[in-house]
Amino acid sequence: MKKNRISKNWINKQRRDIYVRRSKVDGYRSRSAYKLIEIDEKFKIFRNGISVIDLGAAPGSWSQYLSKKIKNSKIISIDLREMEAIHNILQIKGDFTEKKNQSKINDFFKSNVDVVLSDMAVNTTGNKNIDSIYTGELCMEAMIFSKKILNSDGKFISKIFMGSTFNEIITEAKLIFKEVKVFKPKSSRKNSKENFIICKNLR
Repeated sequence: MKKNRISKNWINKQRRDIYVRRSKVDGYRSRSAYKLIEIDEKFKIFRNGISVIDLGAAPGSWSQYLSKKIKNSKIISIDLREMEAIHNILQIKGDFTEKKNQSKINDFFKSNVDVVLSDMAVNTTGNKNIDSIYTGELCMEAMIFSKKILNSDGKFISKIFMGSTFNEIITEAKLIFKEVKVFKPKSSRKNSKENFIICKNLR
């Protein structure tokens, strides 16, 4: 009975959510597209001709935005889950930390890249502190990967949750990048601890 009540509450919340409704009209696979749009509008991340890696890309709304936004670019989307194809984007099903997938990425780009994106988060446990720790670990893995593959003036954008590991991650980011900012898009739900770190220019 309780599970059914929670499911109904979630459905009602989705129906009221302006970004869920907009995503259906605009053809995005999820509301998270608008978070990346806000980040891009504020920090001017994307331009034509750049190379981008979208980590944890499924269901693909960030990659959809990239496909629409930038031309003459090389883009890879990677996720453990299957994704429907997106125009002009190479998709890899797998773990970005595995050497075989990193080899595929290197073979595709042939050089370092301009932008690494990560909207990765663990499946929620119901415990916000645990969720923030596990999602923080994903953020750290993505950051370490970015350090290896980004150009010197590259950019790294990642989801991060407020929690016990937040300050540690920001401190680490400042050791790797010259510019680090934290941003919460308006399209991120108010009751969510979700934020995004915007990192530019490797040290």
